[in-house]
Amino acid sequence: MSIRRRTFGFGIALCLVALLAIGPAFGEYADVVLNKRAEKEGVRPVIYPHWFHRIRFRCKVCHSELGFKMRAGGNDITMADIMDGKFCGMCHNDEVAWGLEHCHRCHSGLPGLETGICGGGKSGGPGLY
Repeated sequence: MSIRRRTFGFGIALCLVALLAIGPAFGEYADVVLNKRAEKEGVRPVIYPHWFHRIRFRCKVCHSELGFKMRAGGNDITMADIMDGKFCGMCHNDEVAWGLEHCHRCHSGLPGLETGICGGGKSGGPGLY
């Protein structure tokens, strides 16, 4: 077998392994899980990467200007609200950030996750939530 064929075969095998490895996202420590409504409405829980947003914006942007309460589970957020430009929809509108057609980017939690902060004050290590 030629080197070219072996290299091609290895590349195909590597791509297949990468495709099989793709799965649901795991919440990391201090991510916020939103599952008050999600599973009841037939979608996966939302994993909100709080610190990803926090390093870019001051607290007041979301908690004062957008109306998010400072308590995990304290907000009654619906997709209708988001589509109307409230809560997440204020930025996730295809202008400031990616839009709503990418459902899997938010609704990526494992089924059964409870609303709250991943780790809840204790670290179990990455990818356990």
